[in-house]
Amino acid sequence: MVRVRERLREVFGVPLMRPHRHPLAELVLTVLSQSTNDRNRDVAYLRLRERLPSWEAVRDAPVAEVEEAIRPGGISKVKSQRIQAILRAISADPRDPGHELSLDWMANAPLEESRDYLVRLPGVGRKTAACVLLFSYGLREVPVDTHVSRVGMRLHLLRPGAGFAELHDQMLALTPPGQELELHVNMLRHGRRTCHARAPACEACALARMCPSRAMFTTMQMRPSERRAQPRGSTAKAMTA
Repeated sequence: MVRVRERLREVFGVPLMRPHRHPLAELVLTVLSQSTNDRNRDVAYLRLRERLPSWEAVRDAPVAEVEEAIRPGGISKVKSQRIQAILRAISADPRDPGHELSLDWMANAPLEESRDYLVRLPGVGRKTAACVLLFSYGLREVPVDTHVSRVGMRLHLLRPGAGFAELHDQMLALTPPGQELELHVNMLRHGRRTCHARAPACEACALARMCPSRAMFTTMQMRPSERRAQPRGSTAKAMTA
């Protein structure tokens, strides 16, 4: 993992992103990010806050009003219902004295308590919980989305077919303390820009020499005549990091 981190750092640098200490906003933003791009997510979030400035207003508004506000983010019917369900669940189990609708208590709570609380909320899984804890408070969590999991599996760092809980546990165990944000952001960037789902750009990949999956994809991308010309038993260099 150290070699992976160093190579990605050479390409993308070290991301600078201080914890913003707004866990409820991060939770809603992460729900809005599902099945869309960053631009549409941000437009949907800003429209929601402009039309319904308080979280209480979002919770209590007609669902059609929330749906219309977040429409640019896609699948707004599902997301509007989920956001309201989450806000109502938090209101029903408040942990911050004097504030019914708040997650600010997580700043001083044990990590495991905060994570368990989050994943009990409607539609919230390990990735969403990890985003809230890492981006809001810089806690020891590494969100594993489709890009991070794809890169990790192709490098044989993560087990193919593992569930979300196992993927997060594996990624956390591999990540040196203090490097959670850097590895998440840079692996995500690498997945988006180079290690694509269907046709990874192996010829331009900074991790190609240490990737056990490289041979499979380069062979798939060759013409049939080129495949026959390959020496028998050719393999990729084994991953050592």
